[in-house]
Amino acid sequence: MAPSAVPVESGATPLNLGSLPGSLTTTFDDTLRFYLNGTRVVLDDIDPEITLLEYLRGIGLTGTKLGCGEGGCGACTVVVSQFNPTTNKIYHASVNACLAPLVSVDGKHVITVEGIGNVKKPHPAQERVAKGNGSQCGFCTPGIVMSLYALLRNNDNPSEHDIEEAFDGNLCRCTGYRPILDAAHTFIKKAPSACGNSKANGGSGCCMEGGGGGGGCGGANQNGDDQPIKRFTPPGFIEYNPETELIFPPALKKQEFRPLSFGNKRKRWFRPTKLEQLLEIKKVYPNAKIIGGSTETQIEIKFKALQYPISVFVGDIPELRQYFLKENHLEVGGNITLTDLENVCQEAIKHYGEKRGQIFNAMYKQLKYFAGRQIRNVGTPAGNLVTASPISDLNPVLLAADAVLVAKSLGENGIVETEIPMSQFFTGYRRTALPQDAILAAIRVPLTREKNELFRAYKQAKRKDDDIAIVTSAFRVRLNEDGIVDQCSLVYGGMAPTTVGAKTANSYLLGKKFAEQETLEGVMNALEQDFNLSFSVPGGMATYRKSLAIGLFYRFYHEFMLILGSSADEEVVPELEREISTGQEDREAAAAYMQETVGKSNPHLAALKQVTGEAQYTDDIPPLKNELYGCLVLSTKAHAKLLSVHASAALDIPGVVDYIDKNDMPNAAANHWGAPHYQEVFFAEDTVYTAGQPIGLIVATSAARAAEGARAVKVEYEELPAIYTMEEAIEKESFFDFFREIKKGDTQEGFKNSDYVFSGVARMGGQEHFYLETNATLAIPKHEDGEMEIISSTQNPNEAQAYAARVLDVAANKIVVKVKRLGGGFGGKETRSVQLSSIIALAAQKTGRPVRCMLTREEDMVISGQRHPFLGRWKMGVNKDGKIQALEVDIFNNGGWCWDLSAAVCERAMTHSDNCYSIPNMHVTGRICKTNTMSNTAFRGFGGPQGMFIAESYMNEVADRLGMPVERFREINFYKPGERTHFNQEIQDWHVPLMWGQVMKEAEYESRREAIAKYNVEHKWRKRGLAIIPTKFGISFTALWFNQAGALVHIYHDGSVLVAHGGTEMGQGLHTKMTQIAAQALNVPLENVFISETATNTVANASATAASASSDLNGYAIYNACQQLNERLAPYREKLGPDATMKDLAHAAYFDRVNLSAQGFYKTPEIGYTWGENKGKMFFYFTQGVTAAEVEIDTLTGTWTCLRADIKMDVGQSINPAIDYGQIQGAFVQGLGLFTMEESLWMRNGPMAGNLFTRGPGTYKIPGFRDIPQKWNVSLLKDVEWKELRTIQRSRGVGEPPLFMGSAVFFAIRDALKAARAQYGVKAKVGAEGGEDDGLLRLESPATPERIRLACVDPIVERARVLPKEGEKSFFIAI
Repeated sequence: MAPSAVPVESGATPLNLGSLPGSLTTTFDDTLRFYLNGTRVVLDDIDPEITLLEYLRGIGLTGTKLGCGEGGCGACTVVVSQFNPTTNKIYHASVNACLAPLVSVDGKHVITVEGIGNVKKPHPAQERVAKGNGSQCGFCTPGIVMSLYALLRNNDNPSEHDIEEAFDGNLCRCTGYRPILDAAHTFIKKAPSACGNSKANGGSGCCMEGGGGGGGCGGANQNGDDQPIKRFTPPGFIEYNPETELIFPPALKKQEFRPLSFGNKRKRWFRPTKLEQLLEIKKVYPNAKIIGGSTETQIEIKFKALQYPISVFVGDIPELRQYFLKENHLEVGGNITLTDLENVCQEAIKHYGEKRGQIFNAMYKQLKYFAGRQIRNVGTPAGNLVTASPISDLNPVLLAADAVLVAKSLGENGIVETEIPMSQFFTGYRRTALPQDAILAAIRVPLTREKNELFRAYKQAKRKDDDIAIVTSAFRVRLNEDGIVDQCSLVYGGMAPTTVGAKTANSYLLGKKFAEQETLEGVMNALEQDFNLSFSVPGGMATYRKSLAIGLFYRFYHEFMLILGSSADEEVVPELEREISTGQEDREAAAAYMQETVGKSNPHLAALKQVTGEAQYTDDIPPLKNELYGCLVLSTKAHAKLLSVHASAALDIPGVVDYIDKNDMPNAAANHWGAPHYQEVFFAEDTVYTAGQPIGLIVATSAARAAEGARAVKVEYEELPAIYTMEEAIEKESFFDFFREIKKGDTQEGFKNSDYVFSGVARMGGQEHFYLETNATLAIPKHEDGEMEIISSTQNPNEAQAYAARVLDVAANKIVVKVKRLGGGFGGKETRSVQLSSIIALAAQKTGRPVRCMLTREEDMVISGQRHPFLGRWKMGVNKDGKIQALEVDIFNNGGWCWDLSAAVCERAMTHSDNCYSIPNMHVTGRICKTNTMSNTAFRGFGGPQGMFIAESYMNEVADRLGMPVERFREINFYKPGERTHFNQEIQDWHVPLMWGQVMKEAEYESRREAIAKYNVEHKWRKRGLAIIPTKFGISFTALWFNQAGALVHIYHDGSVLVAHGGTEMGQGLHTKMTQIAAQALNVPLENVFISETATNTVANASATAASASSDLNGYAIYNACQQLNERLAPYREKLGPDATMKDLAHAAYFDRVNLSAQGFYKTPEIGYTWGENKGKMFFYFTQGVTAAEVEIDTLTGTWTCLRADIKMDVGQSINPAIDYGQIQGAFVQGLGLFTMEESLWMRNGPMAGNLFTRGPGTYKIPGFRDIPQKWNVSLLKDVEWKELRTIQRSRGVGEPPLFMGSAVFFAIRDALKAARAQYGVKAKVGAEGGEDDGLLRLESPATPERIRLACVDPIVERARVLPKEGEKSFFIAI
């Protein structure tokens, strides 16, 4: 629980509840009664400050996870079953336990993932997700399972749309979502088509045909007639029977809802059950915080440190949850849930008809994409209104509709009702006209006329589902019989500090004849005046927001013209919608080399534990006696001298035990870490170099008290100039002492011999890891000899051990670091986890007590570093025939404030800046920019994707300048077998050209290219694009000494085998593959082999689990140990015969005193590159792949969807195809996020200048379930020979290489944008070497909707362009 990086507003004064006024006439109960997983719970000693999640985890139900704390990731999803007073039915609501106050579950049935099944007897939803490979790291899985469970409880015959919608509040960073959807689709009773992989459909076999184990399938059996068929149960799976579910406890049906009041001297909760009780509370305590869904309040408490000493939960007042279909309006209770409001809107449309119910259609449309289902299940319209968000989805609809709000308060003579027109409700930023002693009781929404009136609402966000709006709008226009506008209301959110009507436009439109071009032009001119945004406008995106304001009205205008039967720009009307996602995997890929165990598609070994909540992560370990909790004190300035740090106020807080900082280090050197430079410090010394840098640590008896203490530490700064971007660093020559270059041939001679010389710049932003489990550590002092046990969510136990020993001033043999599993890592826990584990170890040593810390999502994002942003300045010499002659590339990355791994990341980018292309003369240089952001670090691909992005950028831009199809340009320059890279490595086992041809054929690339060209000619506002991208990813650590691994294998008397190796399990299936290798090598069943954990006292000096080399390294080390054991057991196999079990062999060997333990070791042969000399082998081999992707973009808004993706990877002989497919799909979606939507932004000005703005799922968007390709085919290369591949089982590393395949979507977007620009005569001039008017499209990554829209050149965006005044800069900084 972190000190907020948002300026803390002063909350209400803590209340002395001993002096509560006695003027409340209601008698309140102080006991909570509810059911939990079928068992009655009665609580009368209740902490008023904890959430449902904290309660559940506190009593040991740790299957429910904390992922973000703001209801944005779904990891904490539970089901709350309750009687719904709106519908008078039992409803099973998926809710975010991290937001739900404990008071909200009184009288309800809470169901957690543990309550529906376990490993021995899983629920069908759990089993199918597990066996369908829908769980990798598993941290998000319980929440996903519970969302699916909630859907099935409410609807035992869901449609495909229902299933995709059910997950709109859940995020997964590992799987790519496809296998989860496939598993969920098996619950559909009748699907429109069977699984694409099914044999009945001509496929190679569905994963669910034959008992699972092999990945996703989604279809149900087809039935030729219209007769309903039985729900599809995959063979070997538990049948889903809704009748066997947990019943709604009969006692709850009879339980009387009593008014509740409980609390302590810090906070008191009230839970009235009648409106009068609520109004009385509000009269006595006018400052009381009214809470419906707590979706906003809990965020204010957690992240803004606001205090609400009197809080009133109003979710159980039936009067506020009713609705009435009146003659001329709909009246809905202010506290109706948004889910119920969706259903009420649909009922109202049926009741009033489509024409009179247009407003309800608009409301439903906005609600459908508002947050996730978990939020809509508890959020309310009253809460939405009173929050007064300027980007509310619902408020513009209500304002444009002239809705009336009904406020109620308690007067001298009873209840006083006040009507407040929506037009008068918002009085300023986050301020309303609601009286302090009143509550918002109801909303009256009028109807539209039968004819000559149109009402529509629109929303534009970074992604379709569960995202806050950039611009939201609602338009209502009514015409008289002559077609003259007699009423109009054009309302916008996201354009001003409040939801606002476009005054000039509304005034202009009134009285005008609608169906005239002059009217449209006049309104658009007026909108430009209404929203004349400055370049530095708060929230940024000035041009984009202005273009949306104009463009959305343009869309509305032409829809009305169509309805009126007038000529219209018909194509602009429909919005971009996506189809249900489907896909195929080649299940026969490993058939040629499949063995008894290796080569089989076994599900992740921990999958069943993960889906049932039994898998234990670091913070799931039960609290130890006398345990303390740590919270970091973080810098709020990007660059500043530390004048003073005072912890005295924090130490006065009850429960705060100690403050730890640099002064507690055993010596000055111990505070420094990060080999080889040791420039980084654990605790800031005299200066802070980035916002989020640790200054100290508060330890306390609870996480909440530690966070409170951290906020109370007073830090005085003297601010210093700060640098954020690569461009600033280059201008100011702010670099680390690092320079690398690779030279091949003579580039100057190459340029002389070229027909053309072109130059350009490629730029891409960074990426947040967003592993669902944040960094966590538990340090346990042993009180003898300075021993310490550290349990950490780290990819690098060896380094965690080394630095803990350093800060504790003991030898490494006194420190044991253990890792059971990680909830995702992606490189973010390779080095950055060491900072937390070392600090917590120091705290444990100082206090002599166990200390635990799990970073909040916000802390993790501001501390831990991201993927490096990169800038590549290139110059290419090329001939007219498309053959590249020479290339120079200057590469820069943004390292942040300290070294970390930036040098190695830059080196890998340099070695991948050729991608798959043979360039005879090449010169690449690399520099690291030193800035005042967090230290950027390893991230899946480790510079490789950035280097290849630079390569594909110059390939695209040069092809455009040559007037040549980029596909042909690539083919001309592909490497040939035996050629050498610019770093002098021979290309072997080269299959990219082969896969290129296969993907071209399988994806029907040429015919689709023709169809797309035709489509783009015929469509003005919709454009499609197509791209095919190759990849060549080098496998090995570039630091030679890391290419080694150890293993320990024990065989026990009963024939069971225990394996230990140095790799950590973080969802990638490493332990699963390693057990397969051991089982195959020892010729035992897979279930006989077990891996318990990774620990430094079983395998010493292990390399980090990284670089996609862990299966290669640890697999061979295990194989080496097994070979030793097989040699020892050989005499007994011969003696006892081929049918002897391992138990028989182990017994016989043991009694002959044969050692049944073996230590294995492996080091990668042949490799070793010398920089400067350009000699030696950099990588052991290259993993290769080719991907084709097709997109469609709505050029009016920048919205896009991926219509299809075809991925083919060469992973050698796969050890486990199901695991490899999961890695490919997950990496592709992560890459899709990197190149299209994930954008990190920093604050430029104000008190939070230099701080990260995108610090949680609310502002930082990773792909969701409905962002994956609509049609998604994945296959592995087969029927080839890998002559030079000398890895374990001849497999290739697969974790990182597929990530760059996501760039195919970026380049398909670029292709579509070229068509959009060409429509207006803007295209690259052939042979032009640069200049502003060369027509070339220069697209920066990520290709966000804003960047897509701004790359267009249609008249609407051109009139909306906002240029900076001299010295003016944008609101946000993109580093």
